[in-house]
Amino acid sequence: MAFDADAALERRRLRRSRGRWRLLAVAAVGLALVAGSARLVGGSDHIARIKVEGLITDDAKLVKAITDVADDPTAKALILQIDSGGGTTVGGEVLFNAVRTVAAEKPVVSLIGGTGASAAYLIAIAGDHVLVRETSITGSIGVLFQQPDVHELLAGLGIEMREVKSSPLKAAPSPFQPWDPAAEAVLRGLIDDTYGWFRAKVADRRKLDGARLDQLANGQIFTGRQAVANGLVDAIGGEDEAKAWLEAERDLPADLPVRSADPKQDTVDWLSAVGAASIQKAVLDEWLTLDGLRSVWQR
Repeated sequence: MAFDADAALERRRLRRSRGRWRLLAVAAVGLALVAGSARLVGGSDHIARIKVEGLITDDAKLVKAITDVADDPTAKALILQIDSGGGTTVGGEVLFNAVRTVAAEKPVVSLIGGTGASAAYLIAIAGDHVLVRETSITGSIGVLFQQPDVHELLAGLGIEMREVKSSPLKAAPSPFQPWDPAAEAVLRGLIDDTYGWFRAKVADRRKLDGARLDQLANGQIFTGRQAVANGLVDAIGGEDEAKAWLEAERDLPADLPVRSADPKQDTVDWLSAVGAASIQKAVLDEWLTLDGLRSVWQR
């Protein structure tokens, strides 16, 4: 077979071209890793910003993002941007504790946006200073258990749900059976105990007690202006006011930049959250199963 010089040169050019692209790809990956590492360790001194939005649950990634701020020597403070109507009581508890972990090491300012009610309000008061907008919705201090009763509907359709269980209070109350007063008494005990826990957090963090606490912790919501007047939050403001407070009260430099420290989700996590998790939370957990007590403002 005759030697084709042009073909050989073309193959050499292709190999060189592929080599250059491989080198560029490796360099890009390396730069991404360096940038990611810099983000994780915090880089230069800054104020960390984390958003708490949507339905509040026991979110391990969000908890880790918050507690990581406590261990980051370059993060000099934490600003929590809150916009949520609440969620599960356990979700509020774990995030409250995470914020208090940070507050033990460095200052935390909570910013309530459109809504910061119920479990979201609980998380907000874990901060050292709480700011709201004038028209924010906040408060809703209370605990909720809801469940539909469909047994009459099923009976009308000729459907009967039969159960075999170890004791009468197992999986009670059930949406498929008439409401059981004994099960209601058990739930009332759970609600009262959890509500007492919530009230104690509010009393401690906002220095409220007695009749004043009774008046404010009755489940009602407040505008931002009403919340300031009632001592549920500290002042009206946003991020600029948060930075001004950190400068005046905690001696942080006025020019300290604010950087996002929100947890990042990969594609699989995102698809799961949008798809299966959304359906499960919105339909199954909220209506058909016992998903723990909820501390949420029902809009």
